Amino acid sequence: MSRQDGRARRVSADHIDDAGASILHVDLDAFFASVELLDHPELRGKPVIVGNRDGRSVVTTATYEARAYGVGSAMPMARALQLCPRAIVLPPRHQLYREYSERVMAIFDTVTPKVERLSIDEAFLDVSGAGRLLGSPAQIARHLRRRVVDETGLTCSVGAAGTKFVAKLASGMAKPDGLLVVPVAETQTFLHPLSIRALWGVGGKTEEALTRLGLRTVADIAETPISALRSAVGDAMAARLHDLSNGRDPRAVQTERIEKSIGHEVTFHEDVTDYAQLERELLRLSDRVASRLRSAQVMAGGVAVKLRYADFTTLTRSRRLPEPSSVARRIYESSSELLRGVGSRGRPVRLIGVRAESLSDGGAMMGLWDPDEEWREAESTVDALRKRFGTDAVTAASLLAPRLGTAGGTREPGHSDSENAP
Repeated sequence: MSRQDGRARRVSADHIDDAGASILHVDLDAFFASVELLDHPELRGKPVIVGNRDGRSVVTTATYEARAYGVGSAMPMARALQLCPRAIVLPPRHQLYREYSERVMAIFDTVTPKVERLSIDEAFLDVSGAGRLLGSPAQIARHLRRRVVDETGLTCSVGAAGTKFVAKLASGMAKPDGLLVVPVAETQTFLHPLSIRALWGVGGKTEEALTRLGLRTVADIAETPISALRSAVGDAMAARLHDLSNGRDPRAVQTERIEKSIGHEVTFHEDVTDYAQLERELLRLSDRVASRLRSAQVMAGGVAVKLRYADFTTLTRSRRLPEPSSVARRIYESSSELLRGVGSRGRPVRLIGVRAESLSDGGAMMGLWDPDEEWREAESTVDALRKRFGTDAVTAASLLAPRLGTAGGTREPGHSDSENAP
């Protein structure tokens, strides 16, 4: 969910030159909230938040009426209700959202075999081979939007462009319920007035480095020699920014879905009943999982927590993330909520684990606003320090307390970590 609330919405005229704009990014509008409104039509036009009312819970999504008050996904629920006291809060129903997602994705599959599912509510489509049967990219986009409304009652926004990056930017600008086509010949005209923050990978620290060079717009990046960019942000980032600012993005729509997961679990030397100890282990495991996600350059669309009790009874609970993420903080918050939801405090725990699921290409997260950018930058810095000085060189302060079955942080025999390779 992007930070926008629809007030800056841009859509295309009916007769636009869409030749070559064959990459579509389709994004369902306020998906979870929109599904809920199908069962609660009396709430249409009102500020609705999907999430749990627990003061430690976060917003899963919100209607555009709630977003107008500043409510955003992953925001603490307490803060959201401060911003919008009149909001109606509905508990999430993830199975229902998955069912609607499958119905929408099935519509996409009837249009083109080249569908790349990014998350539960968005996908890239390559419609270059569908023109003979269905018409131009803009006609196909309109056809898709009509079918989604007619067959599910939901609305979606579509960006059409010559590249994945520009198509995703365009769909975000078209929200809600709009279509924005960026003709290939006008790609740079579209990109260049935008803030440098529109470029994938530009977070707070990168923005500071670029701003020190006097670069504030995408046009500024495009016109800067790549050698100057390298001195500011390094070789890899310089090459990426130079390409994107000039409208170059060679990534094709990937039809193979990544179904594998990345996980870590720990078996305690002694059974644990201390809830705070379990929370600390979740934080440590989430940190390890997120580090491996970033190393593999993939994002998690969901999180699962595994608990094995002293009597060997095993429970697994999972949930979708509001947006794909490789940030430990986001994985920890979701896994911690899952742990609280089990509701069996004091029961001796033998094993606890965290698993990242529904993995997707890390390059897919390219919105105008990344809610995790500051955390991602900080954790990427930690990755670099650990690579140079060792895995234990940097850790969260809350993990410095001795772990059960350990002395000064050294694990005793019988206290084992295991991991699931991607």
